[in-house]
Amino acid sequence: MDIYHEEHGVAAGRPVLLIHGALSGIGTSFGAILPLLARTRRVIAVELQAHGRTPDIDRPFTVESFAADVVELLDRLGIATADVFGWSMGAAVALRLGTDHADRVGRLVLASVSFDEAGLHPGLLDGIQDLRPEHLHGSELHDEYLRTAPDPAGFATLVTKMKVLDADLPRWTAAQIRALAAPTLLVLGDADIVRPEHAVEMFRLLGGGVAGDLTGLPACRLAILPGTTHTGVPQRAEWLAPMIDEFLDESEPACAVRPAA
Repeated sequence: MDIYHEEHGVAAGRPVLLIHGALSGIGTSFGAILPLLARTRRVIAVELQAHGRTPDIDRPFTVESFAADVVELLDRLGIATADVFGWSMGAAVALRLGTDHADRVGRLVLASVSFDEAGLHPGLLDGIQDLRPEHLHGSELHDEYLRTAPDPAGFATLVTKMKVLDADLPRWTAAQIRALAAPTLLVLGDADIVRPEHAVEMFRLLGGGVAGDLTGLPACRLAILPGTTHTGVPQRAEWLAPMIDEFLDESEPACAVRPAA
């Protein structure tokens, strides 16, 4: 599969890879923040299987296959290690890169991610299997697809495959999260699809939730954006860009000690 990617910004330093959300593309996920990040670093934005300009292939959607596609792209570009910023489904792909391809990841920015279904608000996906492609006609997601997709008629297949993925969401154990080596910034809207309690739980598994004045700052960070829904997170570019820049430029190693199970 010829995965579509764009490169922006300056060539120096470790690149940051942007991975979009479900049914989205580079524009709808990162149109606001990409130019801000590209002012000081090399930015590589991808579009996953059947999304945006990347064609579909005869394969179901899984975060494991998406992560493997990203690794293949890094290989083609000759990039040994990249920082990764993912939103929503893209954050799940980024997390899978961190747990399954740890040697290819520098730092992780995970926006609106849960490591199991319990992290979502109860009942959130009830009725998702009743979603039909025409329900999204006229939406920003559908408009972007029509502008960019190699086969504009493929939107129905994209929605169908995404519903299959939503019926069996990716999951990680607490032990896998605790073992994540990459320093991680968790980002959440205070009215997101992920429960704030879950984000705090994940933050603690990563070594956060300590008295930093006494212990020193952990390598992980947590940002909860006020007045922000799930789809509103990508629009908070002016807030996110300086936080992400500072985090990616940080040089401290990952926490050596994690809390016990």
